Amino acid sequence: MIPRKGEEIPPAASFQDPTPFAKLAPTMGQPPNTLYYGDNLDILRRYIDDESVDLIYLDPPFNSNADYNVLFAEKDGTQAHAQIKAFGDTWTWDLEAAQEYAEVLRSGHDRIARALKGIHDFLGGSDMLAYLSMMALRLIELRRVLKPTGSIYLHCDPTASHYLKMIMDAVFGPDQMRGEIVWKRTSAHGNATGNYAGVHDLIFFYAKGPHPTWNRVYQPYDEAYIAEHFVHKDPDGRVFRRVDMRNPGYRPNLVYDYKGYKPHPNGWAVSKEKMEQLDREGRLFFPKKGVTGRIRRKIYLEDSPGVPITDVWTDIRPIHAAAAERLGYPTQKPEALLERIIAASSNEGNVVLDPFCGCGTAIAAAQKLKRRWIGIDITHLSINLIKVRLADAFGAKIVQKYKVIGEPTDLQGARALAAQDKYQFQYWALGLVGARPAQRDEKKGADKGIDGRLYMTDRDGETTSIIISVKGGHATVSQVRDLRGVIEREGAAIGVFITLEPATAPMRKEAADAGFWQYTGIGNTKHPRLQILTIEELLAGKRIDMPAQQDIRSFKQAPKAKGKKPDDARLF
Repeated sequence: MIPRKGEEIPPAASFQDPTPFAKLAPTMGQPPNTLYYGDNLDILRRYIDDESVDLIYLDPPFNSNADYNVLFAEKDGTQAHAQIKAFGDTWTWDLEAAQEYAEVLRSGHDRIARALKGIHDFLGGSDMLAYLSMMALRLIELRRVLKPTGSIYLHCDPTASHYLKMIMDAVFGPDQMRGEIVWKRTSAHGNATGNYAGVHDLIFFYAKGPHPTWNRVYQPYDEAYIAEHFVHKDPDGRVFRRVDMRNPGYRPNLVYDYKGYKPHPNGWAVSKEKMEQLDREGRLFFPKKGVTGRIRRKIYLEDSPGVPITDVWTDIRPIHAAAAERLGYPTQKPEALLERIIAASSNEGNVVLDPFCGCGTAIAAAQKLKRRWIGIDITHLSINLIKVRLADAFGAKIVQKYKVIGEPTDLQGARALAAQDKYQFQYWALGLVGARPAQRDEKKGADKGIDGRLYMTDRDGETTSIIISVKGGHATVSQVRDLRGVIEREGAAIGVFITLEPATAPMRKEAADAGFWQYTGIGNTKHPRLQILTIEELLAGKRIDMPAQQDIRSFKQAPKAKGKKPDDARLF
């Protein structure tokens, strides 16, 4: 995702390292398996080296003029559609957009500058031009970081696809377009009136150079194809089909008789040595003597990789509402879709980059297929979700195998984030205790005094909650007192006041006066009803005082990654 209009994202390094960026040395091969928080344009320019990436997949906003929300399933079932806004996919031609357009024209990339200027002449200073200017700047950087053998897949819908294709042609060259993939992303709509129902997305496939990494990908034969083509059977029961051994062009060195059978005038498809090898292996079919015909090759069903994938993909189903992999993140794509792309255009150990990584589907697929990866997103909500997803799919120890750059690691970094964006600070702070953000109305700023929640169950299976309030600025005893009132109003078990600044003595006294909550589950333990936790304490490892062995999951659990490659991504 990209910053909201008007937002200015400070260097991610300011959160990771207090040293000013001007004093930082170049990354010179920053190790992959890294999550970056920040604007992807800034991250690409500051952190990602030239020609260091093998494959790029991006699923950017489509300029669909819509808001996208993250859904959370509540444990008590009463608010099954609680949600918060993840990002707004709306673009406006304004001063900032005009500056981005001017930056493209000054970039020194003549072809993209001329293409964007042509669109400006056609559309004028429009919202679409604002969107395309944003994309053009990022595509220039993405081409820079791609290796000569690398490929890029841009996922989009018909809203802006025709313009994006022009931008891709300008950045990579029209001769480097390798394919336009049509993916059927949903089933037919029953409410299409006056138009055809839109059920597909487009994926533009471009290469950096003339020899990109490519592994042919197959999908299994369907039963009708097998019944029609694999109609012969050996005495041992193996089913096969027969294929012609005629050479497509005249090859005099392949014109020879074999066991009395004459070749086609063009010659056989294989040398005599290869023909003898196939004969020894029982892979030749000989017509009966006296019958006109030539030797054919046997292709056994068990040895056949399947049907080569075409550029129309209807076999990868969308993520339906009850699917195990559905995490509730807007625009989430099936892992099978990313596995196919990664299998086709990269090899084990290669580096895969997703600059709009959202809930991390490309990252999870790359990890599963033993690729290295880099993910970038501009919201801590996404970064938190990806960390949980990786732990669910690959085990808790996965955290030792990747870095997160851009998250605060000390009090100074936390203050910088709070000053830059209070909502991102809240998302990050809630992530420290495993909580999810509460629903809010950004226009009204109303959150009913609740920034986040956790849920617990007692011995009888009844659900109760932990209410969390996050303060990134000056905190007062009246705010703690207000949280005490919210606990009573909501019937919550515990309230937690997270503060960036140290808690004062009156604040601590107000919390102590709230007393204790009695847990009726295993152990019948008591816990402070109102708890104050500072960011400094959380960074040092302190956590909420609550009953042990509670499942306080905020995000839906991702399924465990299976240890084998999917059937629909088999390689030749």
